[in-house]
Amino acid sequence: MKVVADDKIPFLKGVLEPYCDSVVYLPGGKTAPEDVRDADALITRTRTRCNEKLLAGSKVKFIATATIGFDHFDTAYLDAAGITWTNAPGCNSSSVKQYITSLLLNLATDNGISLHGRTLGVVGVGNVGSKVAAAGRSLGMNVLLNDPPRAEKEGTEQFVSLERIQAESDFVTLHVPLTEAGKDRTYHLADADFLKKLKSGAFFINSSRGEVCDNAALKAALLAKTIRGAALDVWENEPDIDLELLRLIDYGTPHIAGYSTDGKANGTAMSVGALCRFFGLKLKDWYPSHVPGPDNREIAITDQESFEKTLLEAVNVSYDVKGDCARLRTSPETFEKQRGDYPLRREFPCYTVAAKSGFHLNPEILSALRELGFNLKEV
Repeated sequence: MKVVADDKIPFLKGVLEPYCDSVVYLPGGKTAPEDVRDADALITRTRTRCNEKLLAGSKVKFIATATIGFDHFDTAYLDAAGITWTNAPGCNSSSVKQYITSLLLNLATDNGISLHGRTLGVVGVGNVGSKVAAAGRSLGMNVLLNDPPRAEKEGTEQFVSLERIQAESDFVTLHVPLTEAGKDRTYHLADADFLKKLKSGAFFINSSRGEVCDNAALKAALLAKTIRGAALDVWENEPDIDLELLRLIDYGTPHIAGYSTDGKANGTAMSVGALCRFFGLKLKDWYPSHVPGPDNREIAITDQESFEKTLLEAVNVSYDVKGDCARLRTSPETFEKQRGDYPLRREFPCYTVAAKSGFHLNPEILSALRELGFNLKEV
């Protein structure tokens, strides 16, 4: 049995070798038809386009992507060709929650805004959007949810229309899959008309898929100042992103919102498990035995002049979006390298927060930290 795997999937090397005749690691974006012709399975990320061009005439029976998204799969072709495929739903949802939390707190402190009573509009309420909504509530925000497919299945009680999201939200964040057809099509969901209808002074955030937002329309909205600001983790035409748009937005990062080490470990484990179940290998419950931790798992903070600044002191120790933004602005041409060589980043539950010696944190801060997922320690 031969497996071809993306060489940037963490924790994978050495895991399948005892159970396979051959495991070959290749750059995902450069994997070619000749590389997979005699392979039985692929383990991929988003840069490998799994379609007829790559797979026609191959022996491939199974493909796993260690990512939530699977728009790099031509699912119609895979299904017709009898190739079983799987993704890793929810693997990095807590990572995106961490990213959006850092983003919201930084935007608030940058602009002198209190998040209390502000409205967060979450478009797409799956594994990721649900956790982002919970984070918004932890920050004292009113949260509006929009998800037409879920509303159709579950009823409309907990969901609102897109028009209400646009009219009332101070921050709009997108967490939808990329779909190019059908009534719930998301390709260019955030187009010129969408952006024009946003509440005056709103911030727009996209960490779903680049093509969900019309980047030219967003650039025009920012130049016209019809919205207050924007943040992008995903872009049209990655990695050749619009440099003028990068200059105009408040925060821009290289498609790393879900790149916590925890999220990567989850995605790899889910892919290994799915492959092993499919081929009957005795490794179905594997998880990395050692996920490296940060140098310092304890965070000591004091109450700052605002709720947002106090929380940001703790959040930034675990993850500060400004670092990723600065790296991309300095060197946008290394977009892919920044993704491939992304540094260690652990999620909130890896850390314990305490008040600095001689200080106490107010109950509101303690409650928010606990709800976000931090451990708490009294000093």
